[in-house]
Amino acid sequence: MPMNAVDREALESWVPRTRVGKMVVEGKITSLKDIFDNNLPLLEPEIVDYLLPDLKYERIDVGIVQKVTDAGRVSRFRVVVVIGNGDGFVGVGAGKARQYLVALRKALRNAKLNITPVRRGCGSWECRCGEPHSVPFVVRGKSGSVVVTLKPAPKGTGLVAGDVAKAVLRMAGIKDVWTETLGETRTTLNFAKAVVEALRNTYKFVTPVDWLKA
Repeated sequence: MPMNAVDREALESWVPRTRVGKMVVEGKITSLKDIFDNNLPLLEPEIVDYLLPDLKYERIDVGIVQKVTDAGRVSRFRVVVVIGNGDGFVGVGAGKARQYLVALRKALRNAKLNITPVRRGCGSWECRCGEPHSVPFVVRGKSGSVVVTLKPAPKGTGLVAGDVAKAVLRMAGIKDVWTETLGETRTTLNFAKAVVEALRNTYKFVTPVDWLKA
């Protein structure tokens, strides 16, 4: 079940240490989109908490990893989470620690620092409704051996994808899409990162809609 990802206690005691953080508190930056539009560095997870109070997260993988040291084998939890507001922002992060809750907090922090904007649209010639329910054009993302291709789909199609990809797409606010995957998709982290990379690529292109805004 999706749960709130905003750390209220940390946000209340937050003292900005970066220029962007100070600009957020002073009210000079009022949305996360402004940070990406101006290519500003996102170095504090509290910035995301401050600007996206409705942020949610979903755990998509948890496991135990081991490493061999001089003292023997050390076991740690590894947690993978996806965060998003269901309206154009999504991120994936992983964290490791001996305690589960510590690993979860690390994963959330990592996901917030890796959050990305997503351009949505209706790129399907079968639909042409003009509403932001799918991706605006075909995009591709790669992480490790996993390659994911997202294709626009008409309304009512749903998310034709694996469970991990569905979680990421839901958090981004995508409702209809076709997917094509290659590689070792059983590697949850790489699969999720490939989907996020594909969604990030929707923001790298300039479309005719952006010409009108300019």
